[in-house]
Amino acid sequence: MKLKKFVDALPIPSIIRPKGMYEDKPFYDVRMIETLHKFHRDLPKTKVWGYNGLVPGPTFDVEKNQPIYVRWTNHLPLKHFLPVDKTIHGASHNPEVRTVVHLHGSPSEPASDGHPEAWFTRDFRQTGPHFMKEIYYYTNRERATALWYHDHALGITRLNVYAGLAGLYFIRDEQERSLSLPKGKYEVPLIIQDKTFNPDGSLFYPAQPDNPSPNLPYPSIVPSFLGDTITVNGKVWPFLKVEPRKYRFRLLNASNTRTYQFRLSNLRPFALIGTDGGLLSRPIKVKSLDVSPAERIDIVIDFSGLEGINVILQDGFESENPTGEIMKFQVTKFLSCPDQSRLPSFLGHIDRIPLNKVKKIRRLTLNDSQDEFGRLMLLFDDKEWMDPATETPLLNSVEIWELVNLTPGIHPIHVHLVNFRVLDRYDQNGNLVAPLPADFGLKDTVLVGPGETVRIIMKFQPFSGDYVWHCHRLEHEDHDMMRPLKIIPSNPKRHKSNR
Repeated sequence: MKLKKFVDALPIPSIIRPKGMYEDKPFYDVRMIETLHKFHRDLPKTKVWGYNGLVPGPTFDVEKNQPIYVRWTNHLPLKHFLPVDKTIHGASHNPEVRTVVHLHGSPSEPASDGHPEAWFTRDFRQTGPHFMKEIYYYTNRERATALWYHDHALGITRLNVYAGLAGLYFIRDEQERSLSLPKGKYEVPLIIQDKTFNPDGSLFYPAQPDNPSPNLPYPSIVPSFLGDTITVNGKVWPFLKVEPRKYRFRLLNASNTRTYQFRLSNLRPFALIGTDGGLLSRPIKVKSLDVSPAERIDIVIDFSGLEGINVILQDGFESENPTGEIMKFQVTKFLSCPDQSRLPSFLGHIDRIPLNKVKKIRRLTLNDSQDEFGRLMLLFDDKEWMDPATETPLLNSVEIWELVNLTPGIHPIHVHLVNFRVLDRYDQNGNLVAPLPADFGLKDTVLVGPGETVRIIMKFQPFSGDYVWHCHRLEHEDHDMMRPLKIIPSNPKRHKSNR
């Protein structure tokens, strides 16, 4: 379906407010609801699933070291409106519609992490084997940053996120506020997803791969999904009117599969100031940024001197296709006041983990396989989700993971509980290659290219218990590129008595 670009203004997701207090902490109540959403001027309203009925969900804006409680409740129908493959892990003997929320990038306790088998159905009538409680607790201990929350239910994450279950979660602190970065209306969130629409305006998601073999089940999972339409903050190819001054953009790639190469149509450089885990030490001047699913980037674009000009945010990987354009900036607003913002030469301190603290180095392969139907299945170390945990670090221990990509595709690897640093990258011949700009920040998701080996270092804290690590191409995560991550208490007897 061909839709006219840049006819709808960019919406800004609303900020959610607490409903009250719970155990002397702010309490938020979030309901997952089926509703109708207007993606484009020329589309009828589309059936979606949204947190509090919004796509994307409302934005949390919280303060560092001020914990909150959130009650996530499922008020969705019992049948999914997208094609559910019941042959893959988690889907064969479980309810068709199940949800669980993961606050991506948060060092949450196991009971609040959104484990894929901690799912629950409507009104908590049925729950998964890892379900522990209805009200989640978030400590908000991390540096000021942009996290995001999304569905994480085993075997249907790709469908639930595509249906609309995703939103942003900002943590603020005094150090960030002390900087002269663009603030208020000059700080703009951009949640980018690709979609495909049927002629009636409904969301399309494939029920089978292209050219399916006769023995495939129906519906059948697909190895990837690339939509033919780009949405930003829930609008198709929107525009934003801006002043000729600096703006800060908090950008999230919330797409299922697509990796973007973000750049400006006038090729003007912009500044990368932050990544998944918050601000960099210093700004990095760039002309483009490769951003894979689940990665966040914090950038400053200066529109000064561009009065009357249109600037397109582009995807350099898709320059010849309609999806090569993402949104339009129209520099048509008058400067409302002098631009007092600036880019400091020093943004913030990032703690480095000394290499002499490393207790273990793990070499972990990313490899192709096939399932019983002959379908492509992506795995870690040739192990499936249900195989026993092999990544079992001790609480407070430091490890280096060598992620060795033996496949021809890109894989954004996400490790729950921790932020990590990227040490280095090597090509398939073992040659050191240049780091990506985002490699200089704190990360929770790292892009690993075809044939590449990426080494990351991390300290497993502050909680022990059951977590996961996985590829964040959601079709890969659902089949079967996700593994258990078990953090072992360093003092098991004490841990047991505390429980």
